[in-house]
Amino acid sequence: MKSKFSVDFFARRKDENKKISMLTAYDYSTAKIFDEAGVDALLVGDSLGMVMQGLDSTLEVTMEDMIYHCSCVSRGADRAFVVGDMPFLSYHISVEESVRNAGRLIQHGKANAVKLEGGINVSDKIKAIVDAQIPVMGHIGLTPQSVNVFGGFKVQGKDYSRAKAVLEDAIAVEEAGAFAVVLEGIPEKLAKLISETISIPTIGIGAGRYCDGQVLVMHDLLGLFSGQSPKFSKKYADLRSVMENAVKGYIEEVTSGDFPESKHTFSMEDKIIDELKEKQ
Repeated sequence: MKSKFSVDFFARRKDENKKISMLTAYDYSTAKIFDEAGVDALLVGDSLGMVMQGLDSTLEVTMEDMIYHCSCVSRGADRAFVVGDMPFLSYHISVEESVRNAGRLIQHGKANAVKLEGGINVSDKIKAIVDAQIPVMGHIGLTPQSVNVFGGFKVQGKDYSRAKAVLEDAIAVEEAGAFAVVLEGIPEKLAKLISETISIPTIGIGAGRYCDGQVLVMHDLLGLFSGQSPKFSKKYADLRSVMENAVKGYIEEVTSGDFPESKHTFSMEDKIIDELKEKQ
């Protein structure tokens, strides 16, 4: 693996009580910028279905989509640890198919690890993938691939029975051999309890301040979408406005003839043009 980081890095960070930074990335150029900025890990999320493909959910994302985007991101990540999402139905049918698809993300997508959603219900798949020498990051709580079961993107674990189920999922994911687990859309106090209960790092998204690390979707962080951001997100830049203003400036200068200027052009000898005209 060309990444300088490994699964051991995640364990050390938790032992040292140092936070882990993670962002989504979907292409080479962005991955390279994030990598050089010093982010610890890059998640090639199946969220690409919504933010890159314009879909309503992650359910239509395919293995081919994930392999393609993982390979692009991996080429841009010289140091950051790259995790590739296993998309819907890539690990739901059988253990054998789960291992095979996880292997495709590592072999062809060049990811350093895979991530799959679920707890107790997928613990056998996690164990089998880990046994095949493929690192696994778990994902529990609000799992987007279960949006139809949840009836939308709703916070999970707010009552006793569901909080108990999320905690049991976290324990099952650790026991199955995952090196870390994403906690999404759960109350902060529950995330704190989970982070104190299990020995593997927790990566929060909408799970509060007490997780061992945080992950955000790059489009939310960079302000690439108009409208309201998710409550758990923070906009660190307003690149949508920057991009929009740049495009408007370009259109205006093209329309007026101010672009391109002479400094943007290539020269040649006048005599060659004269000769071309003579021979027409």
